[in-house]
Amino acid sequence: MRPLQSVAMGLVVIVLSAPFHGYDALPDPLGWALVLVGVNALPVDLTHRGNLFGLAAVAGLVAAVLWIPSVHSGLEDADPSLAWAASLPQIGFTILLCHALVALAGEAGDAKATRWLAFTRTAAIAVGLLPVLVFGAGVDSLELTSYLAAGVVAVLLIWLLFTYSGRPWAGATVRSPSTATPPDS
Repeated sequence: MRPLQSVAMGLVVIVLSAPFHGYDALPDPLGWALVLVGVNALPVDLTHRGNLFGLAAVAGLVAAVLWIPSVHSGLEDADPSLAWAASLPQIGFTILLCHALVALAGEAGDAKATRWLAFTRTAAIAVGLLPVLVFGAGVDSLELTSYLAAGVVAVLLIWLLFTYSGRPWAGATVRSPSTATPPDS
């Protein structure tokens, strides 16, 4: 599996929810493990690669704690802004991943990918800040909008990761015809 495919599949597991007796049958820590595998396979010279790995690890640890239904519901019951605060490592990972991929795509001269990833980075920053208005400033009318926007940004990022996973700048291995093994006859 290509690095960005692994990251995208991990994000799919994180975004989807399959409730089963109070637990999520698609546990977010499993998704973060896939993300970590993908980040680890990205090019070694990727800007902020270590920071990406660290943020994904922290987000995975937070997700492991929040996977327990009583912890998650207790956090929500105490104050909804605490759930947002717990999602900050995930938001930071998304923004930093887009930022690092913008640099890779830009260096490779892939203008379309650079534009889309830069747009997604900006949208992720905006989505990350919307809860400040909802919970901090009391603009409750933006709560549903913030959840919808977060979902749209997540789906866009997943789609972009799958779309760009085959690009050489994204760590996809390109086999030349001379190194390909001939099929057995």
